[in-house]
Amino acid sequence: MRQARQAAASFLGVNHMFTIRSAGRALLAASLASVFAAPVALADDVTFVMKNSHPNAVELELYSQDRDHVWPGGNQVYYLDDGETKEVPLSCRSGETICYGAWVSGDKGTYWGVGPDDKESCEDCCYTCEGGQTEEIDLVP
Repeated sequence: MRQARQAAASFLGVNHMFTIRSAGRALLAASLASVFAAPVALADDVTFVMKNSHPNAVELELYSQDRDHVWPGGNQVYYLDDGETKEVPLSCRSGETICYGAWVSGDKGTYWGVGPDDKESCEDCCYTCEGGQTEEIDLVP
């Protein structure tokens, strides 16, 4: 083994051998640091079952209470026609609290849950991400 190192050192030059060895150690250290330092967020899925019993269409967003995240996101909303029941599946972090906010389309003053933009308080409008689905959430006028 020693002869192999000496041959490699003479072929590459001693400085190159130390550079290769140092780079390998640095890469290993960085890899181990990223594995042990980064917390692992386990993913889960939950389905919100929403029923619109209002005579007008309703818009819906779901808001994480544990991080800055909104479903569907991208300035879009889930749309429920009057009388429609919709299953809204989403991927979330296991144990994450998610609240729904719904409002009459074109009338953000008539809302359910945390309302538009997660600005209101609510009772019974938040769920924990732990798989499965919610009971049917009926948006009644």
